[in-house]
Amino acid sequence: MKIESIDLFCGIGGLTYGLQKAGVNVIAGIDNDETCRYAFEKNNNSRFISADITQYSPGKIMELYNKNAVKILVGCAPCQPFSSHTFKNKNKVHDTRWNLLTYFGKIVNEILPEIVSMENVRGIAKTDVFKAFLGVLKKNSYYVDYRVVYAPDYGAPQNRSRLILLASRLGVIKIPKPIYTKCAYLTVRDTIKKLKTIRAGQTSNNDPLHKAKNLSAINLIRIKQSKPGGTWHDWNKKILPPCYRRKSGKTYSSVYGRMEWDSVSPTITTQFFNYGSGRFGHPVQNRALSLREGALLQTFPKNYDFGEVKSMETIARHIGNALPPILGEVIGKTIKRHISENYERAK
Repeated sequence: MKIESIDLFCGIGGLTYGLQKAGVNVIAGIDNDETCRYAFEKNNNSRFISADITQYSPGKIMELYNKNAVKILVGCAPCQPFSSHTFKNKNKVHDTRWNLLTYFGKIVNEILPEIVSMENVRGIAKTDVFKAFLGVLKKNSYYVDYRVVYAPDYGAPQNRSRLILLASRLGVIKIPKPIYTKCAYLTVRDTIKKLKTIRAGQTSNNDPLHKAKNLSAINLIRIKQSKPGGTWHDWNKKILPPCYRRKSGKTYSSVYGRMEWDSVSPTITTQFFNYGSGRFGHPVQNRALSLREGALLQTFPKNYDFGEVKSMETIARHIGNALPPILGEVIGKTIKRHISENYERAK
C-alpha cells in the first residue's frame, strides 16, 4: 500500500516535516512564495512547486500522485484573512487570499483524495467559505471531524489555538486527543534556556540563526524595566510611548512584554523578533527573541536549515507562518493509523 501526500500552501515545510517524521510520504509541496523553496527542499525529501493554486489546475495535482497510491491532500491556507483583526475590516472580502479555501475545495472535489487535512485560525469556522468547504466534503461522502486544538496539549510550547480538520472517504476519522496535561506542558525554559547568551543586535558565533535584532536606546531602557509576565505598566511613566499614555492604548498590555521561563510562550507570529510587537522580550536577557528561539518555540529541530540570514524579516516570516512540525507529526500519525485500520475494509 503506497501512501502519498501533497501539501498545499506548504511554506518552508512545517507540516511536511511533521508528516514525514510520522512516516507519511509527502511527494510535493505547492506555494507561491519562491523564497520558501530552499528551506522546504533542503529539509524535506520532497519537491517544491512554485505556483499559485488558483492558477494551477487540479489535473496537474492529480498527475503528481502514483496511480495506485492512497492520496492525502493537506493544506494550511494563509490565515491572515480569517484572523480576529481582519474580521473587523469591512474590506476583508477584497483580500485575494479570502477565497483560497474555495480553491482548496475545488481541488478536493476534482481529485477526491482519500484523506484531507486542513488547518487554520479558529475564526475560520464562522465563515461562509469554511461552511462551503464542509459542504464539498460532505457532498463527496467524506467523514469529517474538526476542532479547535491548543498547541501545548500536543507538545508545542506556545499559547497557540488552531482549528484542525480531518476528513476521510475510508471511514470515521477523529481529531487526536491531547497528549500533555497542563502540569506537563513544555515551557520556554525547556525550549530555549540552554542557548548561548547574546545581546540585542548580536549573532552567536556558532549559530547564525541565533541572531537578535538591535534595540533603540529607548527600547533598551524599556526592556530593562520590564518584568517576566509583566506589562509596560511596570515602567517609569516618562518612557511610555505617547499611544500608551492615552486611554485608548491602555488595553494593549502584552505589547513590549517579557516572556516567563516556566510558562508557554505567546503565539509565535511573523514579528516575534520585534520587541514592540508582542510579549517577545526574552525572560532575562535585554533583547527580543532570536530567530533560533522563535524556530525552537515553533518546534522546528535545531538542525532545520533556513538558509543564509540575509533578512531577519524574511526568515521570521517563514518561521511565524509555519505550522509547528510537532502538530504535523501528530496529524500524520493519526492519518497513518486511520489508513491502516480502514483501507482494506473500504476497498
